Amino acid sequence: MATAKQKLIIVESPAKAKTIGRYLGKGYKVEASQGHVCDLPKSQLGVDPDHDFDLKYITIRGRGDILSRIRKEAKNASQIYFATDPDREGEAISWHLYHVLGVDETKACRIEFNEVTKKAVQAAIKHPRQLDMGRIDAQQARRALDRLVGYKISPLLWAKVKKGLSAGRVQSVATRMVVDRENEINAFIPEEYWDISAKCSIRSGKKDQLFTARLASVDGSKVQVHNEEQASGIRKLIEQDSFIISDVKTKEKKRMPAPPFTTSSLQQEAGRKLSFTTSRTMQVVQQLYEGIDLEGEGTQGLVTYIRTDSVRISDDALDAVRAFIPVKYGAEYLPAEKNEYKGRKNAQDAHEAIRPTDVTRTPESIKASLNREQFMLYRLIYNRFVASQMAPATYQTMTAEITGKRIGLRFYGEHKTFAGFTALYEEGTDDAVNSVEMTLPVLESGLKVTIQDIVSDQHFTQPPSRYTEASLVRTLEENGIGRPSTYAPTISTIISRGYVSREKKRLYPTELGIMVTDMMEKYFAEIVDTEFTANMETRLDQVEEGNADWKQILREFYPDFQKTLAVAEKEIEKIEVKDEVSDVPCDQCGAMMVYKMGRFGKFLACPNFPDCRNTKPLLTYIDASCPKCGKRLLEKVSRKSRKFYGCEGYPECDFVSWDKPVSEKCPQCGSYMVEKRNNRGELIHLCSNENCRFKTVVGEAEGDLNE
Repeated sequence: MATAKQKLIIVESPAKAKTIGRYLGKGYKVEASQGHVCDLPKSQLGVDPDHDFDLKYITIRGRGDILSRIRKEAKNASQIYFATDPDREGEAISWHLYHVLGVDETKACRIEFNEVTKKAVQAAIKHPRQLDMGRIDAQQARRALDRLVGYKISPLLWAKVKKGLSAGRVQSVATRMVVDRENEINAFIPEEYWDISAKCSIRSGKKDQLFTARLASVDGSKVQVHNEEQASGIRKLIEQDSFIISDVKTKEKKRMPAPPFTTSSLQQEAGRKLSFTTSRTMQVVQQLYEGIDLEGEGTQGLVTYIRTDSVRISDDALDAVRAFIPVKYGAEYLPAEKNEYKGRKNAQDAHEAIRPTDVTRTPESIKASLNREQFMLYRLIYNRFVASQMAPATYQTMTAEITGKRIGLRFYGEHKTFAGFTALYEEGTDDAVNSVEMTLPVLESGLKVTIQDIVSDQHFTQPPSRYTEASLVRTLEENGIGRPSTYAPTISTIISRGYVSREKKRLYPTELGIMVTDMMEKYFAEIVDTEFTANMETRLDQVEEGNADWKQILREFYPDFQKTLAVAEKEIEKIEVKDEVSDVPCDQCGAMMVYKMGRFGKFLACPNFPDCRNTKPLLTYIDASCPKCGKRLLEKVSRKSRKFYGCEGYPECDFVSWDKPVSEKCPQCGSYMVEKRNNRGELIHLCSNENCRFKTVVGEAEGDLNE
């Protein structure tokens, strides 16, 4: 229990409480609220449109013991500080705690820090402030809007389509995006085109230099080749022509590093390079932010605040990284001036970019204290931050025009002359990109060119790629839909509700998702309209800035929404969604079982419910045997929706693996191997033996997966 001399600090999570407690010592008591303590009731709307949208807050079930403990500590504390996260959600949590503990709202008890470090926490305690009612009202407006949309439309979906469905302001738009992309793919008509290139050689001294040039023109005009007949005609022209190099241009090109991470760009890059889902990325980075127990240092917050749309970096952090780079990499890797980055036009810019709290704490130096996922994500954040302030990479580029009587060919190549930031980090891409970097040939105007071979390749234009979680996050951000804290829960929701499925990293709309989206577009077009949703986010930003009344937003929104709801209730007919029938008979009544969607994904259920309540897990076997007992291995899903692999003989056999085992055995030590992707996106088989780790590349880097 706190003594009269102790000061009480309240944070959200026990992990953060533990970290801060170590920084501040005996004069302070740190307690965790474990998130929100008050919320709108689950069993009621909680928003009263008849009384100017008053909100009904209640204590969240299960928080009683936590609040009792906090109240007891507060009574004996000489001072109370509310140190919840520095965003709207955190401000609202502090506001509720103010009320629960009876603290005057005008008292300066709110502290915030962008990183969980001793220096930042101690500085924050010296500068407490009053509650920011702009943030709180923006959060209340978002909560009320989401509750009105969800609690008014969802029962309609239950009655007309299927029980358990839900609608939401942002999730409905995200689902529509996935559906619209699928419609684009289905409507796409491929067009044929041909690439024509020539393998050329020139005589240079005693050796021939070889290089490849592409078709640039026919009879002085650019040409597009659409069919084999046209391609054959151009091949003949090249064969009959004679060529010389008519012009050579060389230039130096600089490539700048990418800015440090925002929430969105971190989710995208972790998806590309580490194969993390958005929710997994946020779970792991939350651990890094709240604090990790490091050998010899105690618990330390490793990265700055993780929900941000800013690429801004503090002056102290810039000074530190600019002092670190020449020592670690050499003076030539430090640019003369700091690299500056512009954020998105509609960014709130409330917090710094995501960066390591201490640039001297390299990933390798703390690897022993981190689990595998923490290390991988910390290394990604660390390398991106340091690289963002390194010198640009420089390339020598060459463009050579190769001229014949009727045909024009063009050679282009580039050669890296200084690695710059690429010595540490290069940004990933959603689809495979072929690099043109090479050792440049020595070409001069007037040299005669000999054509060694002509290559003509048929291609077809491709439809747009299906979204990955990373590319959907990017599109949501580009359209101003949602905010850093909403991307991961939005995607998790549309997958868990069965509107979207994730296969080989790509997002596919389900039949249910298409059906619900069609209904929403017909009757609630405004709700699923990207521009309306983006404008609403702007209005919420205005509330936070003190330039708009949060209840006025609801007053403008609700009347038209209520009318639309009434029309939909009257006009929408009952839709029967038939369950997909499996080939598995019920072992209790013999009926063919059907696929159902549950909290942890698909499962099998008897269609004769409630007379027969038999259910079965959906078993997915993989092509590998259990290394322990030789039985078949199953693909399973954990309680946190993470895929893993286990033996069908459980519990007699307890073999499990997060990585997918393969049938191949390690040729060096005989251990089982697992399927993974390396940093280049190549599919590899990796030995599971930590002392061996033999690996072999078995597939190319991931590209466009429109299968």
